[in-house]
Amino acid sequence: MRQRAHGGNLAWAAALAGCPPAAILDFSASISPLGPPNSAIAAIQSQIGNLRHYPDPNYSELRLALSHFHQLPFEWILPGNGSAELLTLVGRELAQLAATVLITPAFGDYYRTLSAYNAQVLEFPVSWESEAHLSSFLDKGNQNFRDKGLLLNNPHNPTGKLFLREAILPYLDQFALVVVDEAFMDFLSPEEEQSLIALVQEYENLVVLRSLTKFYSLPGLRLGYAIAHPDRLSKWQLWRDPWPVNTLAAAAAIAALKDREFQQQTWLWLPPARTQLLGGLATIPGLQPKNSAANFLLIESNQSTTQLQQQLLTYHQILIRDCLSFKELGDRFFRTAVRTQADNQRLLTALNSVITAEC
Repeated sequence: MRQRAHGGNLAWAAALAGCPPAAILDFSASISPLGPPNSAIAAIQSQIGNLRHYPDPNYSELRLALSHFHQLPFEWILPGNGSAELLTLVGRELAQLAATVLITPAFGDYYRTLSAYNAQVLEFPVSWESEAHLSSFLDKGNQNFRDKGLLLNNPHNPTGKLFLREAILPYLDQFALVVVDEAFMDFLSPEEEQSLIALVQEYENLVVLRSLTKFYSLPGLRLGYAIAHPDRLSKWQLWRDPWPVNTLAAAAAIAALKDREFQQQTWLWLPPARTQLLGGLATIPGLQPKNSAANFLLIESNQSTTQLQQQLLTYHQILIRDCLSFKELGDRFFRTAVRTQADNQRLLTALNSVITAEC
């Protein structure tokens, strides 16, 4: 069985490790280890009887919950079958422009959706400096972006860099369309986050994408949403299949959005757990972890990460995310999620064992 570019392929990992999928400790998918929240599970159970009915095609209750959460009119919000479905709609829109600018290394799904509509892609390598400044690489060559789009994720995947809101703001006047994928933004507390959601009503050319599956540990339900001008969202509605969000996903999302206790728990868990993992990785010979604002870390390695991945699976039933799908990174980088401190320590022990044995 071939490994897919995306993380979280437990069937592939279990086949390689020779164990059941449930035995794999998954660091390859950047999903919170704290959930799903009990509130979401209870909401799912309460809706089992409604599976005999079609979902509300307008998702009025879900959109209202999201509008209260973000303090926006519900007309500016469009739920989707995960960020992947919304990215497909974004790709169709971006393909109508002269070109789309990507900050590389870039999430592989961006290339999927852009190539599906034969969109022209312009690649701008991200700066590896300690601070993330868009101007340090976007402003080179005095490019004219008036007829182009910008597809950016913030925090950036896979580097974990956080672009400040003020750093993105000037480009809203320079690009025809700016799409900011904030799939990992909710892992930052309200005091730290740099979301552009509050600016969407001021800029008709701004689209913000959000995911509810990573923060709330619900990737199996597939739920995301777009925030953009209602005219744009109405157009997207005509492009896609009806009922993209199932009844259980909608119910779980409504409950999770109201679960302030779970949100606070996550914001308290992540910083110390990430610091523990970052510090432990830095002590292992041949590994250079990068600072991150998200719930994952990018690590540079002196040895083949494909080999390292296979050894961790075979001897320790631990799955890390190789970076072969990021052409700029290749076989000398891997990405790992931040999990509980006990899980993090298990990974650190296993990595130290495997790397020391190779030396």
